[in-house]
Amino acid sequence: MATTVLFTDGEGRLLLVDPTYKPDWELPGGMIEDGESPWLAGRREVAEELGIDRPPGALLAVDYVTAADVLPDGVIIVFDGGMLDPAQPLSLPPDELGAATFVELHRLEEYLPARHARRARAALAARATGCAVYLEDGHPIKP
Repeated sequence: MATTVLFTDGEGRLLLVDPTYKPDWELPGGMIEDGESPWLAGRREVAEELGIDRPPGALLAVDYVTAADVLPDGVIIVFDGGMLDPAQPLSLPPDELGAATFVELHRLEEYLPARHARRARAALAARATGCAVYLEDGHPIKP
């Protein structure tokens, strides 16, 4: 299981980070450690990756992801991080993240793999409606 935290700026752009150990950008976050709740993992990951000690907000999405490459299937939980000022300094761990940037929504697919972009868009829609969504590989599942 992993958790991510969705941040936007005042223009509605999405904050993405560039891991040094993978080819694609992603939302801030990471693996949930043994004995750690998803919410606490989100807070820890944001502190470690961005240097911001800020509790995650509302649950936006739960995404079941099928196995891909060397990774087994799993669950990604997305929390709302709220808005960040792009001028706010971030403290990125240089051994883990090469950069962070705010990206316009129409450019998400240039940065994120398809299912990550779908997940981000679904989480943004959930933020707008106030209703969390269940996803499978980024696709909303409707009962």
